[in-house]
Amino acid sequence: MSEVQWNRLTAAELRDLAARDALVLLPVGATEQHGPHLPTGVDDFLASEVCGRAALLASERTGVVVAPSVPIGLSEHHMPFGGTLTLSLATLHALLRDICRSVTRVGFSRILIVNGHGGNMTALNALTTELTVELGTPIAFASYFGAGREVVRTTLETQDGLMHACEGETSMMMAAYPELIRPEHLPEAHGPRFTLPAESADPVYMAVTFDRVTESGVAGDARVASADKGERMLAGCARALADIIVRDPWAKEDGGVTPKR
Repeated sequence: MSEVQWNRLTAAELRDLAARDALVLLPVGATEQHGPHLPTGVDDFLASEVCGRAALLASERTGVVVAPSVPIGLSEHHMPFGGTLTLSLATLHALLRDICRSVTRVGFSRILIVNGHGGNMTALNALTTELTVELGTPIAFASYFGAGREVVRTTLETQDGLMHACEGETSMMMAAYPELIRPEHLPEAHGPRFTLPAESADPVYMAVTFDRVTESGVAGDARVASADKGERMLAGCARALADIIVRDPWAKEDGGVTPKR
């Protein structure tokens, strides 16, 4: 079956995929300011794009379905810029619990939450543990840019990993959604470099709104972005995610067989 999008499949087709122990990918993004040149849906669009590509690649080896994305995440730090929607941690937890519970009630037992927003990372690590206990089935979590860390690092010129509305995100948007770029604002799309809080080595964490990090709403330099870089990163992240799917993190170490639940 070439179709992998949950909401483009029929109920009968989904029941059949569940009976064959297909994996469900659940993209989680954000809706927040992305500087003067990018739309607010970047994190949602890119997580969904990578999931769709990865599912098509992995479907040659195993059943995969991409659930409708969760387009709003934890974005309180971007609120001062406007244009941002955010959830509380409790709401995100409740929303993911209900979506994952619905997925398991259809009969699926393997769910991989795929994140597209740096501000979600720490919370999703914790919520994955909570959901695994609450639902009685193992839930896994990955950020697409973490899975594809190596291709991101080797593709970018001015940074080692994704920042915000930066060379990396802008390049991928140029490749996948060029019509949404505001090219007239690219000359002003730059700001200081920063490290995602979830990947920081600083011994102390303090909540800081993003307007204190950058006046432009951009961290990094989008002026050197290109569609060629973006396509390389999208393809590489999708391949890395597909490799994870095929390796099957749910498989038993003693026999490589996914347990039935």
